[in-house]
Order: sequence, then C-alpha cells, then structure tokens
Amino acid sequence: MNTVLQDGLGRTIDYLRLSVTDRCDFRCVYCMAEDMTFLPRQQVLSLEEIERLAALFVSQGVKKIRLTGGEPLVRRGIVELCAKISRLPGLRELVMTTNGSQLVRLAGPLAAAGVKRLNISLDCLDAEKFRAITRTGDLPQVLAGIEAARVAGFERIKLNVVVMQGRNADEVPGLVDYALARGLDISFIEEMPLGHVGRSRGETLCTSDQVRALISQRHQLLDSTESSGGPARYVRVAGFPQSRIGFISPHSHNFCANCNRLRMTAEGRLLLCLGQEHSIDLRGLLRRYPSTDQPLLDALHKALQHKPARHDFSANGDVQIVRFMNASGG
Repeated sequence: MNTVLQDGLGRTIDYLRLSVTDRCDFRCVYCMAEDMTFLPRQQVLSLEEIERLAALFVSQGVKKIRLTGGEPLVRRGIVELCAKISRLPGLRELVMTTNGSQLVRLAGPLAAAGVKRLNISLDCLDAEKFRAITRTGDLPQVLAGIEAARVAGFERIKLNVVVMQGRNADEVPGLVDYALARGLDISFIEEMPLGHVGRSRGETLCTSDQVRALISQRHQLLDSTESSGGPARYVRVAGFPQSRIGFISPHSHNFCANCNRLRMTAEGRLLLCLGQEHSIDLRGLLRRYPSTDQPLLDALHKALQHKPARHDFSANGDVQIVRFMNASGG
C-alpha cells in the first residue's frame, strides 16, 4: 500500500514535475537568455536514475508525473523512458509538456508509450512574432506537430500561452478561436520572474483578469470547478463543450494554499517550491546509495516538512529567483 507524501502544512503531494533535460531547441524570451550555457552531461540524471526516482515517488503516493525540460523531446531515449514510467504500479497518469517541435515524429510513439495528455506551448499564431518570442522556433513545424498529436489519440491536448504585453497579448482572441475550432484546451499563464532575461518583466506582465476580459469580448465564459491536478483555474465557453480555458496566475491569484506539487530538475535537485530556493540534492543520494532507497526517502520526508507556504513572486518585474525556467523544469 502506498504511503502518502505530506508537507509540514498538511498538504498532500501527489504530483511530480520531472525534468529530463535543461536543453531546448528554442530560446524563448520568458524562459532563458539568448546565449545559454547548459549543464555538462555528467551532471544530468541518467535515464535509469530518472526511472528510479519516478518509481520512488510513485511508491510514496504520487499519482501524476509530468515530464518536462527544457524540451523533453530532445532527450535521446525519451520514448522508452515514457513506456517504463507509464507502467509503474499506482501511477494514474503520465503527461508531458513540450514545445511541439518534435511531435510530427514522436506524437504517435509517445501515445503508444502511455503518455495520456500533452501540454504544448503556443504563444502566438503569427510566424514572425513566434520567431521573435522563441528566437529559433518555426511556427509551421509546431502547428504540424499539434495536428500530429490530435491524430495520435491523446486523452487531452492543452495549449499553453505565456501572455506578455507588447509581445503577444493581442494574439489571445485568435489563439482561443484556434483551440476551440480543434476541441483543444488552452491555458494562459502569467509570466514568472525566473532568471535574468535582459528586460524588466514588470513591463510585459499581462494578468489573468486582463486576458479573461479580452476573451469575454468575443465569447461567453462559464465558471467551472474542474481541475486537471495543477494550478490552473478553468472556465468553459458557451457553445464549445469540448474545450476548457485555463488561467495560471502566480501573481494575481495565488494558488499556493492548495499546492500538491514538487519539481525535480534535470540535475536531480528537488525543488520544494518553484518560487523559492529550498531544495535537496537527490542526485548525490542516488549515486551514493545505488542499491537502497531508504536514505532518499528519509531525506524526502524530512525536506517536505520545510516546503514553503507560498512563493513570493511580485508584479514589479524584479527577479526573485536567479535560475532560469528551463533549469527549473518547465
């Protein structure tokens, strides 16, 4: 029988965001600097170590694992890893966040490997803006990947949009229409102040309330109590029963009171909170104790008693956390 992970505030932890790489084929302006230095390979968890950690967390009551990056699909062996994790007894669902660039090739194999749902980043539908935001991304390639994912038969597909004033806020209505026409979910995310990206984030912050007001000009929104197990608050759109619109609002509607998540970075650092530096080095314990999990379990349960009550993101654009989003586990 599985144990339950519980933090010092009594919150049950049943969701692990597990990064398989800090590398990415995009250089999105809200995620990283243009000239990035990535981790040396020996500092990154091996596929076997990632699988071992996944099994350990599932044995402690984790029901949902999301594979992230960087871009998880640039990691060699990712499909085989998905197949192994999806078969773990007690895991309810394996899901993934991706930028969509590799989905034409990998959507089918991922679905066959047991990935239940995909979150795909899509910040605009204008190719020139898309290249400006991603610095290296090709919009037609991503749109083709979304279509490949629709054909592959995932239980749900959700588009993720980081909304920024002066960058893509004017794209919100078109993105909603794109999602509704295809029966997809879509979530709008307030930009998080992680890493120095060469500008003040306060200048571009677009709150969830502002985004909702933009959408309401075109569609009737119906409040919903649905949850996908993460921080998004959902609404439904009158006349479009297949789709949901989500709002992830770390600034304007803090969701920390119900936090059920932990993040594992690609180098095996367990982050107790995205917006704090509290963490433990599980990579060191993995390599020090290759044949027993008890030291890792002891460290995990002890650390959870110090999981912060909330993050301290502010809306003024100041960087509270020096690490970039790709190093945090997207």
